[in-house]
Formats: sequence, C-alpha cells, structure tokens
Amino acid sequence: MSAVRKEFYNWHLWSGRVLVIAFAAIAGMTVVGFTWLTEHALARFSLVEKLYWWMPLLWTPLSTACIVWLTLRFAPGASGSGIPQVMAALEPVVDEKSRSIFVSLKLSIIKIALSAWGLLAGLSLGREGPSVQIAAGVLHHSRRWIPKRAHISEHSLLIAGGAAGIAAAFNTPLGGVMFAIEELARKPEQRNNSLILVAIVLAGMVSVSFNGNSSYFGVIRIGQLSTALLFPAAMVVISCGIAGGLFSRLMMVSLAGRSQDWFSQLRRSSPVAFAAACGLGIAILGITSHGESYGSGYAHTRNMLESNGESISLFVLFKFIATWLTTWSGVPGGIFAPALTIGGALGNDVAQLTGYPYTAALIAMGMAGFLAAVTQAPMTAFIIVMEMVDGHALVLSLMTSAMVSSAIARLISTPLYPSLADLQLLRLPQPTSTDTKKGAPQGSKSLHHSNST
Repeated sequence: MSAVRKEFYNWHLWSGRVLVIAFAAIAGMTVVGFTWLTEHALARFSLVEKLYWWMPLLWTPLSTACIVWLTLRFAPGASGSGIPQVMAALEPVVDEKSRSIFVSLKLSIIKIALSAWGLLAGLSLGREGPSVQIAAGVLHHSRRWIPKRAHISEHSLLIAGGAAGIAAAFNTPLGGVMFAIEELARKPEQRNNSLILVAIVLAGMVSVSFNGNSSYFGVIRIGQLSTALLFPAAMVVISCGIAGGLFSRLMMVSLAGRSQDWFSQLRRSSPVAFAAACGLGIAILGITSHGESYGSGYAHTRNMLESNGESISLFVLFKFIATWLTTWSGVPGGIFAPALTIGGALGNDVAQLTGYPYTAALIAMGMAGFLAAVTQAPMTAFIIVMEMVDGHALVLSLMTSAMVSSAIARLISTPLYPSLADLQLLRLPQPTSTDTKKGAPQGSKSLHHSNST
C-alpha cells in the first residue's frame, strides 16, 4: 500500500508525466505541420518546374546559397540531417549549457523554415532527419516546467522527442520505438523508460489521427512468393549493401572536410559559393533526369510501385549524386527519404534486369536494404519499410534484406550517424586554460564554423 500511495500521491511525479505527454502531442502536431509544409513546398516547385524547365538553373543555386548563408549566420546547429545533433546532445561530455548548440526550440523553428525552403528549391532531401531534431527540441523545451522532483532527465526527453519525430514523420509508431532503441538509447536504463515509449507512441498516434491509419505507399501486391525470388533478392541485397556502404563512406569523407582537394578547400573557404555550385549541379541533374531527381523522391517511389516498375534509366545514379550534393552543400535536410527512393529504384532495376514479375517485392526489399546499409540500423529500416508499404507478407524478406545489407555496408564504412555525431562534438566550446587548471572536463576542439552535418 505504501508503494501505491507514493505512486499516486506524488503530484510532482504526475505533473511531470502530464507535461511530457502534452509536449509529446505538441511535438507530433509540429511534425505533422512540418510535413504539410514540406509537401506543399515541393508541390509548388514541381508545378513551376514543369512550366519553366530552365527555372531551377537560377532558383536552385540561389536558394541553396541563401539557405547555407542563413544557416551559418543564425543557426549552425540546424545544418544537415538533425539526427547527429540529437545523438551528440546525448553524449556525457555535453553539459546542460552546451546542449542548446545541438537541440533547442530556436533550432527547431529555423529547421522547419529552411528544410521547407530546401524542398521549395528542389533539393534532394528528406524531412525525417529534421523531424527528429525538431521534435527533440520541442520536447526538450518542456524541461523548463517539469518539477525537479519528477526525476525526468534531459536525456529521456531528447530520446523521446527524437524517436517521436521519426514516428510522426513516417506515420510509423513502431519504427519510432525501434529508432529510440537502436540509435538513440545507448544505456539499458534509457531503453526501459516506459514514459519514453508512451511519448513516442503518442506522437505517432497524433500523426495517424491527422494522416489516417493507412500506410504511406498503400498495400503492395507481391503475388505468390517462391524460390524464384532467391536470385533477384540476392542481387538486390548485395547491390544495396555495396551502394549503401559506398554512399555512407562518401558522405563521411565529404562532410569531414579533411581532404585537400580543390572542392573541399572551396567548401572551407567559401561555403556559400560552394553551396551555389552544388545547387547548380542538382539543377543540371534534375533537368537531365526530366525532373525525377528533384525533391524527396516519395512520388517517384509511389509511381514505381503503382506502375509496376516504370522508371528512367540511370535514375539511381542521378538520385545518388543529387542527394550527395545536397548534403555536401550544408543545407538542413535529411537522407531517409532519398535513401528509400534509391533503394527502391535499385530493386526496380533488378526486377527489370531479371524479369521477375513481382516488382513491388524487390522495390520494398531495396528500400529496406539501402536504408539499413546507409544508417546501419537494420531493425529500424525493416520496421519503417514494413509499416510504410503494409508489407506484413514480406516480413522475413524485408528483415533479411535489412540485416544482410547492413552487414555488407559495415565492411565498407563505419556507422554514419555516430561518425557525424562525433563531428558535431567538434563544435563544443574549447575550455580555457583557467578551466583546465580548475579541473573542468575538456570538450572537443571547436571550429570557427561548421556546416558539416
């Protein structure tokens, strides 16, 4: 009875829980609004681009340069995906004062505006990574009102917020839970916090209430699976593992900025001019691909699933390069959606090459495989794709594709997001000699500016 009395009569504990749940709902609604904004921004770009094919040659480089200038000037922490920032904020070396470098309500607001502008410019980026940082910033903001006696840590708020962003962005609550376990929560006590799980699921439910309970790509038709799937499936898994590993390695080498080639030197010395050059390259790729490489890629993936695999040749190469240039430019934006599109296109190409009749099955396997290879989070990739395509009939195939592709990629590249999180830690203020003498913990060396991730 004493335990029950302590549980129900501790108003500090319950007020803290209520606040976390309320802010989780707000975070979910914020991501829903962000999703609506990005979809309308990309639709507006597509409308104008179809009327004036040459427009991206001017608009895309100009927008990319302006976005990077605004990011460097007002919010360096908003650059890139957003997932590395949340992972960096969870590191023990980051104190409470420095945490706002990576996650804050201000960064969330700026991230929303600049990521939407990126899609309005036709850049090849996704909204899922930014949704992680946006939702984490909203939920982390609740700490101002949570009583200290509620014993809710900032780490718990960041994990719940980041995973809630994935759940709401993909309309996949289970994917958000797995993302928290596989990517964000490194310690067992963080994984077992039931309040975190409640916040994640609630954010996903908010997204479902607005977007409906249907999967993003509908229900795929896979026909009767047989041993005929083995050979094309093996081709999809191997190609996704190799391509995803190479993409991850290319991203880390490019974003680290340690190379002495002319492009890396230009990026360090003139980041705005470099961004404009990247924007021009993306526009040229878009025109060459008849507009297919612009944007997140969701429309292209849906068209492949619905039209039984019709796609332009060399789409994988165009989208691969466009996504790399977008990220290398330093604009706020994620890679989840483009990775799903590239993987789906790889599966589609294998289906066309081998003549396998059930193209949708290979497209779904390619989506799970390439996303798992890039992120090296196979369970998260498998669950997200399964929920997005309502692919319960493909559970074992999707799981195998994600696990094997991730294992192949691990031979080529180290995990992407932890490596980018290490780069984010370089932005921590360098302790002064006085602080060092006093025994203050030393952070990583700071950079004058960083648009690396």
